[in-house]
Amino acid sequence: MRAVVQRVSRAEVRVEGKTIGSCGRGLMVLLGVHAEDTQADAEWLAAKVAALRIFSDSEGKMNLSITDVSGGALVVSQFTLHAKYKKGTRPSFIHAARPETAIPLYEHFVKNLEEHLKRPVATGKFGATMEVDLVNDGPVTITMDTQHKE
Repeated sequence: MRAVVQRVSRAEVRVEGKTIGSCGRGLMVLLGVHAEDTQADAEWLAAKVAALRIFSDSEGKMNLSITDVSGGALVVSQFTLHAKYKKGTRPSFIHAARPETAIPLYEHFVKNLEEHLKRPVATGKFGATMEVDLVNDGPVTITMDTQHKE
């Protein structure tokens, strides 16, 4: 799984002009599921995202997690995170999981994140054309990959 995790002041996702998910201060997570991902990958990544200390403490240091600041979260599926672009200029998405694999793993990630945060997590609509609007706070943007745990 690949995730682009952004600290936000607010974020929302719309489908056909209607807001279907939003959060205030917290995290916007773009999530791409790889064809070889497992439930263990979703669980590891959810735990890491929930514990990521990227919010400022009283001294201005990034020492607090989303849990510490009671922040919200918005998770949007994004298969294009697995784009391959080595040949030519048209990206290939052959490593992105097919929907029958990706949807359950995406949902498993969201469920696990909710368990860590002890509150609901807003989501986009898997497979839909979505408009994402956010205010990146900082900006703070972290990329994470379960195949390359750095």
